[in-house]
Amino acid sequence: MDNKPNYKRTRRACYSAYFTMSSIFCVPPLLFVTFHEDYGVSYTLLGTLVLINFFTQLAIDLAFTVFSKHFNPKLLVRIMPLITSLGLFIYAIVPWVAPDMAYLGLAVGTVIFSVAAGLSEVLLSPTIAAMPSENPQRDMSLLHSLYAFGVFIMVVFSTLFLRIFGEDSWTYLMLILAALPIISAVLFMISPMPDMSGGGTEVRIQKSKKRTVALALCVMCIFFGSCAESSMTTWISGYMENVLGIEKAVGDILGVATFAILLGLARILYARFGKSICRVLLISMIGSIVCYLAVGLSSSIAVAFIGCILTGFTTSMLWPGTLIMMEENIPATGVATFALMAAGGDLGASVSPQLVGIVIDGVAASELAVKIGELTGMTPDQIGLRSGMLISAIFPIIGCLVVIIITRFFKKNRDALTVK
Repeated sequence: MDNKPNYKRTRRACYSAYFTMSSIFCVPPLLFVTFHEDYGVSYTLLGTLVLINFFTQLAIDLAFTVFSKHFNPKLLVRIMPLITSLGLFIYAIVPWVAPDMAYLGLAVGTVIFSVAAGLSEVLLSPTIAAMPSENPQRDMSLLHSLYAFGVFIMVVFSTLFLRIFGEDSWTYLMLILAALPIISAVLFMISPMPDMSGGGTEVRIQKSKKRTVALALCVMCIFFGSCAESSMTTWISGYMENVLGIEKAVGDILGVATFAILLGLARILYARFGKSICRVLLISMIGSIVCYLAVGLSSSIAVAFIGCILTGFTTSMLWPGTLIMMEENIPATGVATFALMAAGGDLGASVSPQLVGIVIDGVAASELAVKIGELTGMTPDQIGLRSGMLISAIFPIIGCLVVIIITRFFKKNRDALTVK
């Protein structure tokens, strides 16, 4: 009699949890104008909510990197969706029942569901990786594709909901979103959980130097890959509106939504047909360079628009692909390793948009922008945005070099990194 656990339902729980997690990233920013007008929350404080989200996730990443042995990953995976629901519930209820404490409720809710977001990044990937599978690359790629499709579906659903029922109905929207993770929680509660300890303690100690170098290279790869993706996701809307002259609503639907669809589609295609992840990462980096150069330099609206949305396709595998590469080449990884990778990705997602913003402001305020504007007919802001996109090509350029170094390192040290 076969007593091996069946992990099909566990996989579905991971997929549904990652899908619903997209709501906490894409929906709150849609409500910022409402919060400003109805509760008098300044844009500075609203921007602070984004920082709270990032730093909370980074704190979770670092906590698991250093203290992973002191946590119970199986228990945390099971309660993680409930934490998401609690955060969204507080986010919705406090401003509704106590308008004078609106920002406190938004901040507390953000901290709580950001904890869940950090846990999802740290725990869902190793949970998927720890389950026996005929095609582990497919499972990992599918997991990350569902986040991209989740962003698209959540944005469309939220936009239609608020358009039909009015902006004042945002509380009910958040309560609906708060109920969705409960489905994942139930699935986790009735499903077996794999061992995520990583195993191989003796091997890890014997090969610590090689593994340290290998992990450092992987963290660098996911950092620059995240930079390449996040620069476009952050600035695509403003670029399309101010540089290409596309009305914001149309740009968000045709540009931002298409970007998300291509992001998810590429991950689905890799899940179905993909192999040779190092080659995929290198091609993705090169493709991202081409896209950013087209967006920054082309005078054609059509070419620049296509470059924007194709960046979703070219950057799609840079985060999950690095995790796949790490799993293939560095055996006996545990939760702490995935936490370290998540920290690298989150840091890139924070640093790159900020650096690009600094470039945009700096160029737009320079005398050079004025002189170029006189020759080209562009405004300083348009020149600044183009410069920001152009400078973003640096991230995949460095990423190419990192992938080449990683590929050679793994070929040279394959035996030293293999568990015997």
